[in-house]
Amino acid sequence: MLTSIKLKGVRLFAALERAHLEAVGELAKEERLPAGTVIFKEGDRSERFYFLLKGKVRISKIIPEVGEEALTILEPGDYFGEMALILGTPRSAQAIAHTEVHLAVIESFTFNELLENNKELGFEVLQSFTRTLAERLLETDEKLKAFFAMVGRF
Repeated sequence: MLTSIKLKGVRLFAALERAHLEAVGELAKEERLPAGTVIFKEGDRSERFYFLLKGKVRISKIIPEVGEEALTILEPGDYFGEMALILGTPRSAQAIAHTEVHLAVIESFTFNELLENNKELGFEVLQSFTRTLAERLLETDEKLKAFFAMVGRF
């Protein structure tokens, strides 16, 4: 069980009331992993999602004939693997412990069950997911603009 104090530091749950934090905390399991550990690979089944409590996680893709391309480095308070909750599709990238990490992990099935049984909590989490997805879309848009501006110079 994860304490509500630790969960409050995770952006996804920052606005939740204490009772909701405690309900989520009952589902979470903590894991500590050394630097370099592959948390999941692109194409893996997505059955869990993660909250970063301490350390850094690198999200990347393997580009054929090029190697690993880092997409982002996550910091404490970030969460990842949430597409497991939304789509249930295979992982679209890989996650690697960039440093030693302390994670909280929740199985997507049990989390979805909690949200179905607690509509108010589900609504609050959905709002947070929406904000995160919008921020990531804007960030991707900026990266694409920069890329095309750079390519246009050649």
